[in-house]
Amino acid sequence: MRLLVVEDEIKTGDYLKTGLSESGFMVTLIRNGLDAHHLAMTEDFDLLILDVMLPDIDGWRILQSIREAGKNTPVLFLTARDSVEDRVKGLELGADDYLIKPFAFTELLARVRTLLRRNSLQLADDKLSIADLTIDIPRRRVHRGGKKISLSNKEFCLLELLARREGEVLPRSLIASQVWDMNFDSDTNVIDVAIRRLRAKVDDDFSTKLIHTIRGMGYKLELENNENS
Repeated sequence: MRLLVVEDEIKTGDYLKTGLSESGFMVTLIRNGLDAHHLAMTEDFDLLILDVMLPDIDGWRILQSIREAGKNTPVLFLTARDSVEDRVKGLELGADDYLIKPFAFTELLARVRTLLRRNSLQLADDKLSIADLTIDIPRRRVHRGGKKISLSNKEFCLLELLARREGEVLPRSLIASQVWDMNFDSDTNVIDVAIRRLRAKVDDDFSTKLIHTIRGMGYKLELENNENS
């Protein structure tokens, strides 16, 4: 699941990204309002964790803008603004929850998981299936042909990304930014190594291959009639 964390305080932002990543989420950390607004409007996230006081555009305006655009992404305000008026304002603008700093990470994580479970749009995508491959997102379990497949955190995130965009060729640069949160370096083979390891677990024991290499372009997950990768 993809989370967009918008937090301009460096230590808090790094703390959130580390903790949520270790809890199994794909986390994009943004430290200013303009970039956060652009990403929230142009990309799909499962949850937005949003500070109020930000450079450029405050959290109120970001939330108001995405709601006016018809986007139903769950939003959790995480802010030091602790007055009743602020909490009411956030909820009336369309926030799904409001947590005041300082906070306990365990409580934040519980609220994140609750929002993801509660979100009706997310519930429809709790399980992804391609051919005989099934991915249980909340439980982080993968089965193919009735066989359980054990994946590392990064392998699961990579498989989830490929499955959510089934049939779409994903370039290495996009995979690097979404799964590893890094800029793609053409001199590194981390993406190719990860794909090989994932393919060994998902495809090697099965006659029908699902992970395909599109040479010069990237990778895709799809059930194809003609095996040519």
